[in-house]
Amino acid sequence: MKRKRRMLLCLLLTITAALLVLVVVLREKASRTPSYHYEMSKELRLSFSNADLVIQEIREALERHDYRIYIRYQASDGYMNDVMPLVNELMTWAVADTDSPTQGDYIRYQMGGYDVNYSRTDLEDGSANYLITITPVYYTKTAQEAAVDQDVEEILQEVDIDCCSSDLEKVEAIYDYVYSHVKYDSIHKSSEYHLKSTAYAALERGIAGCQGYAVAMYRLLEEAGVDCRVITGMAEYEGESEFHAWNIVEVDGTYYNLDITWDCRLGEREYFLKGQETFTDHIRDEEFETKDFLTQYPTSEQDFSGI
Repeated sequence: MKRKRRMLLCLLLTITAALLVLVVVLREKASRTPSYHYEMSKELRLSFSNADLVIQEIREALERHDYRIYIRYQASDGYMNDVMPLVNELMTWAVADTDSPTQGDYIRYQMGGYDVNYSRTDLEDGSANYLITITPVYYTKTAQEAAVDQDVEEILQEVDIDCCSSDLEKVEAIYDYVYSHVKYDSIHKSSEYHLKSTAYAALERGIAGCQGYAVAMYRLLEEAGVDCRVITGMAEYEGESEFHAWNIVEVDGTYYNLDITWDCRLGEREYFLKGQETFTDHIRDEEFETKDFLTQYPTSEQDFSGI
């Protein structure tokens, strides 16, 4: 693929004392107001006066599947020991949940981390130019994401829901579609075949692992206007615990657990809109048990009763 087709994100940083002032040079965009605010760690010696905009630009680069993301800055002291913590924090916020179906969990769970390289070039005045290069590892290609976009549009038309449909009607329609059109990928279960963990595998190929199911549900439900998150942790199946992914979905202002993967394997609707009391064979990772997360996404203790 020609390099000119890959949009590169170039960030120019200038350090004054311990403060980095970021100037974004991205396709000659005018300055704009970031959509979200994030609290960066105050322990890092590298800090931004406009970190929210930096994070937004990185997020959009990830959404476009940019091959590399560059951060350039000039300083008398580059604080190189802080580079990795800085990049990790920027990337964590870049894949945080937003109002966009193609950001947040959709990016996070279809990316296998990223490589980071950094270098310096000394200048005559005693300062130096620093370059940080972030190379994301995507599970899908741009063409595959374009296919998913088309699939999502066609599926939402096929299931016949609209803005007047209730949350429950939307969840049931999308659940029924995925349940009847996607098979569980038991062939690649223990391999490094990462495509199974994508919405592309589920919606385009009709076979996916648990993460592929969860990401596909996330994308479809968010596109339909239903708030949804991907949850990871441990779950029991046939007496054995294994790493797993499922969803929480908001119905009428309350969140419920939904594990379509287990239902497809069992052949019945057993894990549909479950409360915490009846979902004890699923253990969330710690990040989904924090006070902040549970406050933002309060999950019902009881199963949904309006079916």
